[in-house]
Amino acid sequence: MEPHMKEGPNIAGIAALIGDPARANMLQALMTGVALTASELAQEAGVTPQTSSFHLSRLAEAGLVSLRKQGRHKYYSLADSDVAALLEAMSGIAMRTGMTRVRTGPKEPALRKARVCYNHLAGEYGVQAYDSLLARDFLVEDGEQLHLTGDGRSFLTELGVVLPEKETKRRPLCKSCLDWSARRSHLAGIAGTSLLSFFLDQGWAKRVEGSRIIEFSRDGDSRFHAIFSL
Repeated sequence: MEPHMKEGPNIAGIAALIGDPARANMLQALMTGVALTASELAQEAGVTPQTSSFHLSRLAEAGLVSLRKQGRHKYYSLADSDVAALLEAMSGIAMRTGMTRVRTGPKEPALRKARVCYNHLAGEYGVQAYDSLLARDFLVEDGEQLHLTGDGRSFLTELGVVLPEKETKRRPLCKSCLDWSARRSHLAGIAGTSLLSFFLDQGWAKRVEGSRIIEFSRDGDSRFHAIFSL
């Protein structure tokens, strides 16, 4: 007997798309926030370019990835921050339930410490920055909403973080994102993206090529902890 299909969002359909190992590997690779070609994603997924194109077509049709053409090349990226938040939350559930694909390796501590989550800082450093801003009332949680206070805006702009005058409905200024390793919130939205850009532009941190890891320098580490103390 086939299960009765109810009206409403097709969660099973989305889960089936993400649940394919090759597609899951592709989506995880795009969590770096860097657009990749079908060939690059084929390598990440361990499949042929033809198979990669098929999977990417399915993901694009479902609105999970977006495609941008530049010259003869096609570049894929996650469709938006909502998709990234979904993948981050699923990673947390997988870790909590013991569903890991490999044994703990040398890169895992670095991923837990600081990493990019699509376009903002995650890991222990991301959570610490969030908690520090919250403790000083620079951020205010209102149910599922997150707001940057006037003092919070002044603090970040004086630090050198570039923020827009107004936020848009499509992308909020502040948004909490559940961290898969810490299982607590870190800062997403425009403010989260701008804060990560500030760390990178100031040379406090750098992105490790081919990885989601964000590596802070000794000076950057000291400055970070001095500013975002708890």
